[in-house]
Amino acid sequence: MSAQNLLVELLVEELPPKALKKLGDAFANDLWMALTSYNLTTINPVKYGEDLLAFASPRRLGVWIKAVKSQADDKDVLQKLMPVSVGIDAQGNPTPALVKKMQSLGVVCESASDLLNLIHRAVDGKAEALFYSSTVKGESLQHGLQKAIEETLQKLPIPKVMQYQLHQDCDMPGWSTVSFVRPAHGLIALHADQVVPVTVLGLKAGQITSGHRFEAAVSPVHISHADAYTQTMEKDGAVIPGFEDRSRVMVKALREEAKKLGTRLEVEQAGLTDEQAEAELMSNELVQEVTSLVERPTVMVCQFEEAFLQVPQECLILTMKANQKYFPLLAGDGQLSNRFLIVSNINPEDPSAVITGNERVVRPRLSDAQFFFDQDRKKTLESRVARLDKVVYHNQLGTQGERMIRVCNIAQDIVTALAASGAEPWISQETQLIQSVVLAARLAKTDLLTDMVGEFPELQGIMGQYYALHDGHDTLVAQAIADHYQPRFAGDDLPRSNVGWVVAMADKIETLVGMFGIGNLPTGDKDPFALRRHALGVTRILVDKELPIGIKSLIDHTQAAFAHKALPSFDKTKLELFFQERLTGLLEAQGYPQSHITAVLEAPDLKDWCQLRQRLQAVAGFSSLPESQSLASANKRISNILKKTQEPVDAVVNPSLFIEPAEHVLHTQLESISAKALSLYMKQDYTGSLLALAGLRQSVDDFFTDVMVNTEDIAIKKNRLGLLKLLHTHMNRVADLSRLAQ
Repeated sequence: MSAQNLLVELLVEELPPKALKKLGDAFANDLWMALTSYNLTTINPVKYGEDLLAFASPRRLGVWIKAVKSQADDKDVLQKLMPVSVGIDAQGNPTPALVKKMQSLGVVCESASDLLNLIHRAVDGKAEALFYSSTVKGESLQHGLQKAIEETLQKLPIPKVMQYQLHQDCDMPGWSTVSFVRPAHGLIALHADQVVPVTVLGLKAGQITSGHRFEAAVSPVHISHADAYTQTMEKDGAVIPGFEDRSRVMVKALREEAKKLGTRLEVEQAGLTDEQAEAELMSNELVQEVTSLVERPTVMVCQFEEAFLQVPQECLILTMKANQKYFPLLAGDGQLSNRFLIVSNINPEDPSAVITGNERVVRPRLSDAQFFFDQDRKKTLESRVARLDKVVYHNQLGTQGERMIRVCNIAQDIVTALAASGAEPWISQETQLIQSVVLAARLAKTDLLTDMVGEFPELQGIMGQYYALHDGHDTLVAQAIADHYQPRFAGDDLPRSNVGWVVAMADKIETLVGMFGIGNLPTGDKDPFALRRHALGVTRILVDKELPIGIKSLIDHTQAAFAHKALPSFDKTKLELFFQERLTGLLEAQGYPQSHITAVLEAPDLKDWCQLRQRLQAVAGFSSLPESQSLASANKRISNILKKTQEPVDAVVNPSLFIEPAEHVLHTQLESISAKALSLYMKQDYTGSLLALAGLRQSVDDFFTDVMVNTEDIAIKKNRLGLLKLLHTHMNRVADLSRLAQ
């Protein structure tokens, strides 16, 4: 059958911009998959951008598919009918059941012999069955495409379905109601230059569509051939139908205008090559949303009064991006410029009216931001603390005021615990750090009561930093107020200072203990209180900043802060496991093998995570040694032996009870090597400690070859178990080596 390229376009009213790209991709992929299921496509798998093109603009969804058949190939079908015992009687004649089954398949025979000639026997499992071979005619493109489009529209990820009534002159006149994301007004289905007569949403397929509402060269636009769609739409319709193509044109124009002004786009990361910057911008949320709002982008330069730059630039940037979909510009020093870029859907000869209009629109927004900023600074953050008692945090956990007191206590306890570990700067600056973290924790949530954060919740913390500096607070305290929300997402920056680390951990673990205490745990993909993110944030701070405090200790300090609040569902073990899952996921994402992670986490003396990466590196080095597997297997064997003992085994050895030479050799070498390994371990040279233990391989192998541990002599048996316990203790300081056994 002939294979030609296929074009399908559905013309609709303006689609929801945040869903447009997903709708376009789904329309193209699902239609291709449906046609493939009807054997109408010839290329599988397809190359996106070559064999399959998706189109998505504000008013259309479309797809171009290479080499689609006009008629699917006929195919042979072998169908199982029934067991032989059911279909053929004792005389060898067809039973009524077989005759009826064949009639249901459209086969009517004049005689029993004719019917028997059409079927054959074959073994099916343990019994014989009857089978019928037939040839099924291939699906025509018309019928296959009709079903494919209907299936595709049913599967589209539509955010909200809209119901509308069809026109009187369509195939389903009257008050027929149709459900779709937006009212549809046109349908194109072209197989090369031939219309495929399908009907969808009350629309007959044709070759006519609409171009740009204001700038199309002709109206309507006639598509002569499936392969001429993109060129015709750009030339006659003034529309760039491909989402990626339109986005690429827009990004290039935005970057060119920014460079002309000696600035860069605020959404563009500094220091990237042109290729890297364009690739990054193509996936930017604002870029994708604006791409979904225009059919042919035109970039224009606007500006606002420099006086507005006295307002924190985060406020100005947010209001321009969130409310107006503008692109702020940054000067060479990274500070906000008073010029910004807009993307227009029209390209007039004189753009002054468009530019002036957008400048007039943004001015009240910036004035509001300036007003909020000025009003907020009339009150100190400290003066807002009392109002936290009137803000409900959770009906079972109290107000924000109560929560603030808990976070302050937790933060103070964390500093005290860190100082008790003897680590710097915690021990030498304990008093000063306690004052700073308690003050930062006290003021951390007060900016939630400001007008600016009330208008722009995304600025919580950021505005607190500005207002704290305005109130004369220390820079570390102000930064901690902003940073205590960090990390907000995977890969986000950690707080900038030790004050920020402590307040961030205190804030997050207070939420975790509180929510676990009242049974608000994450389920499946639902995590309304972002508990996974909070746990990952605490984990990252502990690991990356190498803080000498254990997660169990943190939970204990936090639980103590809830002394006057009931936590009926709190399960400490469950919360510890929750943290360990986050830790394991974090380390796996960084490339550490699961067996190495498990080995380190199950080391008997692992009280905190401050030396976690050093231990993992040591295990990696040990695993590369030829002796590693033998020692890991021996360690696993020792663990199993010790687990089976009915009484606890002490690591006490009496050399006078040794009988076999292998016992003497192992004990002698263990005393020598373990001293060196322990010395290196105490210096936190975990790699050197494990490498030293590798020298025990031969003596350990000889011991298990020549010595029977479970001898009948109780004293000798106990002494040998003591030797194994001693060996086990020395070998497992850095990590549980038995976990490395393959």
